[in-house]
Amino acid sequence: MKIKMPVDVRMIIDRIEKNGFSAYAVGGCVRDSLLQKEPNDWDICTNALPTDILRIFQDFHTFDAGIKHGTVSVVVNSVVYEITTFRIDGEYFDNRHPENVEFTDDLITDLSRRDFTVNAMAYSERTGLVDPFYGAYDLELMAVRCVGNPVLRFNEDALRIMRALRFASCYNMAIEKHTAQAIFECKNLLKNIAAERIVSEFNKLVCGESCEYILRRFKTVFAEFLPEITIMFGYEQHTPHHNKTLWRHTTCAMTNIEPEPLLRITMLLHDLGKPMACKKDPDGTAHFKGHPKFSAVMARQILERLKYSREFIDDCVTLIAYHDVRLTGSKPQIRRVMNKIGETNMRRLLKVQYADLMAQSMYKRDEKFEKFNLACKSFDEIVKEKDCFTLKQLDINGHDLIKMGITDGKQIGETLNKLLGMVMDETLENKNSILIQKAKEINSL
Repeated sequence: MKIKMPVDVRMIIDRIEKNGFSAYAVGGCVRDSLLQKEPNDWDICTNALPTDILRIFQDFHTFDAGIKHGTVSVVVNSVVYEITTFRIDGEYFDNRHPENVEFTDDLITDLSRRDFTVNAMAYSERTGLVDPFYGAYDLELMAVRCVGNPVLRFNEDALRIMRALRFASCYNMAIEKHTAQAIFECKNLLKNIAAERIVSEFNKLVCGESCEYILRRFKTVFAEFLPEITIMFGYEQHTPHHNKTLWRHTTCAMTNIEPEPLLRITMLLHDLGKPMACKKDPDGTAHFKGHPKFSAVMARQILERLKYSREFIDDCVTLIAYHDVRLTGSKPQIRRVMNKIGETNMRRLLKVQYADLMAQSMYKRDEKFEKFNLACKSFDEIVKEKDCFTLKQLDINGHDLIKMGITDGKQIGETLNKLLGMVMDETLENKNSILIQKAKEINSL
């Protein structure tokens, strides 16, 4: 079994071998190569000590920030390659990092400490594939299986739970039954993992091809860091607009939108407030008036707790707050929404509404999509024709009003906003002379 390695990777391995040591490409790059995917990076493992690596590559730029754990980074043609000495991990007390590491000259021992069999393979052109835990076989099965005892692996590093789920989602893999059982058994350990680390894995997971299946099967695992979602599990919506439970609607909606973290997370949280907003008719039919506000408030709390960026939070909350706006397709309405949320988020909002509609029942679907398609058409025309929907686009500004004798800041703002409203509603042309005349009328000048 041959793997085509980049020229610089071959050079690094050759140089180490010529100095009397062994070296291999290891981990994800081997896995991805066997899957016929382009690896994101190439990691190298060796029996050479970090001091040996620094000597062997003394004519290259190196840095040793990870030397405590046996890793030296070497820069070749502006690409950073991590070279790590074979090691044995010490005890784990924080469910994340070993207290210490011990170097070894045995490759198999090094591979035995890794998370999953598909990541516990090494390769060199001299030796070929080294696969003591049958990772290549699991790749053929498309199975995620822990190396050794899965409970032990997850207790060592609980983030491996998220990595297992992410691999299954992104690579469309099945999780081997003992590994799956251990995930459920150890899920509470996720509480010991930093929010930023969980989010890094979760953002990739929700963009995976199999995210819907993984979110459904392992929903109680995700509830460890998203306890708010439990209210959606098995929640019947009791409305003709929906033929799925709230959780099934949510996960279905996620797969109907582009695999971008912002859009997928928006769909994950868009209906979270429905149970709080629920009102029922005497016949049991449910209504969820005002649920976007509940969802938006809850989403902000969740995203702040998980330490998402301020921009991500603001955009996500905005999309959730506006996701249920009934767009008729009229340009004045579209312009007013664009004025509130901006062109970029308006484009995203249309994607959100499409995903939401696709996850609903067939009840009035044709009627809903007729209005939705008209809204898309109106939006495209507004953008193409560069219609005015912001004060910046208005053909009048504060200096014009000051020249007219209006000097109060509040009065200037109110006047400009009134003019913008009329322009957006198509009752006033966006032309300076016309706007000045209307401003005089508004202010009785």
